[in-house]
Amino acid sequence: MTLTRGRTMAAIAAAAAAMLTITACGGTSTPSETTPAADGGAEGSTTPATLMLNWYPYGEHAPLYYGVQEGIFADHGIDLTIEPGQGSTRTAQAVGGQQVDFGWSDTAAVLSNIDQGVDIKSIGVFLQTTPSAVQVFADSGIEEPADLAGRTIAVSAGDAPTTTFPLFLADVGLNPDEVGQQNLDSAGKMAALLAGRVDGLIGFAHDQGPNLADKSGREMRYFRYSDAGLNFFSNGLIAHNSTIADNPELAQAMLDATSESYAAAIENPEAAVAAMVGVDPQTPPEHVLLQQWQETIPLLSTPATTGQAPGTNAEEDWTSTIATLSDAGLLQSAKDPGEYWASSFAPNAGQ
Repeated sequence: MTLTRGRTMAAIAAAAAAMLTITACGGTSTPSETTPAADGGAEGSTTPATLMLNWYPYGEHAPLYYGVQEGIFADHGIDLTIEPGQGSTRTAQAVGGQQVDFGWSDTAAVLSNIDQGVDIKSIGVFLQTTPSAVQVFADSGIEEPADLAGRTIAVSAGDAPTTTFPLFLADVGLNPDEVGQQNLDSAGKMAALLAGRVDGLIGFAHDQGPNLADKSGREMRYFRYSDAGLNFFSNGLIAHNSTIADNPELAQAMLDATSESYAAAIENPEAAVAAMVGVDPQTPPEHVLLQQWQETIPLLSTPATTGQAPGTNAEEDWTSTIATLSDAGLLQSAKDPGEYWASSFAPNAGQ
């Protein structure tokens, strides 16, 4: 679908008539040429760029669509096309294979793929407090984490919430063998909980939780890993190392535009969500999208980055994330943050 710019700015009047296309269907697109640098929309010029999401569009992604609709990406010289994803690992590999310019991917998957030789790096994590949680129905009789003993929880082997689940259990005083686990994919976990075949599931509370509440008509209860003192980075922007080295202007512009879009969506949540309604057949209803986005907002910082522009990362949070994921067995070893993160990039809050 084609979206016209929703705002005018005197400094970029020549660019205000530019049209932006959001592709909300599957498939692989040819990445843009990275020789021309994104220049903030000077003389109305824009550089085409593709961004692959971690999954089908849900509320967390509303700022990206809002940024396209409102001309924020165009202001930064980017003609952005957004594509759905099918998991963070596939997105990381698509960026590594230069099938797309940028990816929106879970940090655990990014780090694991880098360890396996995929030629990518993070240029800024946005979800800095993990959304990982055990999710149960509020009327299930499971009132606190200790009540998980003797229950069966749906998990997805290999993903970050499942791999770090033993660490969460240890933090709440439970042994892994006290809690039954049933391995299912994302859709299977939700179906099993809705059908009563499991007592809860592990996943991203800001995504699955509102969907489950809507489908069941029942209130959800979350046992968040972060509330137990276990935190690590989640979703953010990634790029191929050649983009970072050969066209840092484009990478910086992408980070700035994304940061500005997230800040704008915090200020205008309903408008941001409205910008993504109908972009994909699997996108949840608008009221679910709004709840998902509202649940995302508290995840956008840590104590080290509170009050800073969205996407601003602190090295201490990177170090902590790497150590946690290494302890969980997701990484071969705990390497320096510079192996995974292009720290020279930081959002320009003045843009």
